[in-house]
Amino acid sequence: MAKKLAGTMKLQVKAGQANPSPPVGPALGQRGINIMEFCKAFNAKTQDLEPGAPCPTVITYYQDKSFTMDIKTPPASYFLKKAAKLNSGAKLPGRETVGSVTSKQVKEIAEAKMKDLNANDIDAAMQIILGSARSMGIEVK
Repeated sequence: MAKKLAGTMKLQVKAGQANPSPPVGPALGQRGINIMEFCKAFNAKTQDLEPGAPCPTVITYYQDKSFTMDIKTPPASYFLKKAAKLNSGAKLPGRETVGSVTSKQVKEIAEAKMKDLNANDIDAAMQIILGSARSMGIEVK
């Protein structure tokens, strides 16, 4: 018999750095999910990613207190800021430019994000990444 679904939740946790402190612990605890089990499983799954990269995670939990998690790739903004060597995007995107990336870097980011993007080919994925860059005030050369 299939497990009864209790709900889903989304968290953004840094790769390899899940611990029971807020915001992870309280969010999981109020839903009856074993916090330490989640932290160990998450850290094991993200050990091959860059430490500290923010990973959007969708957690599906069931009435028997078990759970499954789907870990997505870090956001495009994280990759763009890293490629342009920035701490944050522009305060007035569209009016000011805070950094630049090359089209080769955009292609690398698109390839890394391909499985999570709603795109059929690499060119469409690059257009999505270009849009994110524009909205952050990053120029593409």
